[in-house]
Amino acid sequence: MLILAPSLLSADFKCLGSQIETIEKAGAKYLHLDVMDGAFVPSISFGMPVLKSIRNCTDMIFDVHMMVEEPDRYIHDIKDCGADLICVHQEACVHLDRTVNKIKEAGVKAAVALNPATPVSSLEYILPSLDMVLVMSVNPGFGGQKFIPYTVEKVRNLRHMIQERGLSTDIQVDGGVTADNVGTLIEAGANIFVAGSAVFKGDPAVNVQAFLDVFHRYEGK
Repeated sequence: MLILAPSLLSADFKCLGSQIETIEKAGAKYLHLDVMDGAFVPSISFGMPVLKSIRNCTDMIFDVHMMVEEPDRYIHDIKDCGADLICVHQEACVHLDRTVNKIKEAGVKAAVALNPATPVSSLEYILPSLDMVLVMSVNPGFGGQKFIPYTVEKVRNLRHMIQERGLSTDIQVDGGVTADNVGTLIEAGANIFVAGSAVFKGDPAVNVQAFLDVFHRYEGK
């Protein structure tokens, strides 16, 4: 299944509730939530109070992307705020196996994100334990960046690794994803797509539908 995961970081924070309602009614299934600490990435975004406050206004899957140092410290708090999936960065975890196991022990899906220059081979041994891998197609920390073209080949290589091992791991892509380039990512093997400004700039409902139209074309093949 092809899934759109709008990134809340690009929403209008004056009216979060109504914007979440709009994208959910339009057909988005995941809500991508970027938690930034100002250390692993330069920016600071939002944390547990925001996640907890919006959990009651939607049934969407809470896909929490932890762009933080030592994410182990926050796993249980993030889970208690309603996370369905917790994604940590390979580059932020000294003991990645331990972190992934801690996420799974908390009862939520476990994912690992890779920065653009981090090879997919770094996940060779942990891949069977993952529900999803997030391929960053921009350097993390800021919205509105341009898509890095070589990350398409990373997606293709990762899908090959997954298929070769007989796994069903999801591949998510985040950064510069639009309705114009999402088809290329689908063809490379990705199936979950994070979009921020491409959803929330302009009419979110219309923008969500533009993605879904592309998804339907590929799902119909």
